[in-house]
Amino acid sequence: MPVILFFLLILVPIAELYVIVQVGQEIGIFFTLLLLISVSILGAYLLKREGAATWKRVREQMARGKVPTAEATDGALILMGGALLLTPGFLTDIVGLLLVFPVSRAAVKRGVRKLMGGWIVKRMGPAGYAGAKIYETRASRVSRQRAPGSPPPDQVQPHPPPEGSSEDDSRGS
Repeated sequence: MPVILFFLLILVPIAELYVIVQVGQEIGIFFTLLLLISVSILGAYLLKREGAATWKRVREQMARGKVPTAEATDGALILMGGALLLTPGFLTDIVGLLLVFPVSRAAVKRGVRKLMGGWIVKRMGPAGYAGAKIYETRASRVSRQRAPGSPPPDQVQPHPPPEGSSEDDSRGS
């Protein structure tokens, strides 16, 4: 993972500079800068609008007593998209817009959930995907027989509390 992150931190800025230079040669430096600033302003507006709508859905789900998992995923993707939109560059703007627009975000969300689900299953087994541990059990009928010399069940005394503890401790202070 650190190797991938290292290459991303090196390759993405180089690719961004290359694209900015190419666009600058085609349409001129003034229009390139204007386009970069315009996309950042549009991104900030979309980020605010989509973030507010997602926050509203989170509050609605929580008011109903439900866990807002889909909304939390949306919020994380919108936050990442906003960060990419505020980063200067055309490539990061394209990815940021894909994460902020609801239609494309839905497709990305499905992919992220599938990827994370696979990762969880790989790390924790099938029970991790369900979000709970699953235990396999089997019940069988057991008949108890008294050991020779043991008292009848109605005469069995409960175990005394461990040393150093008192009955007051077990009831809470």
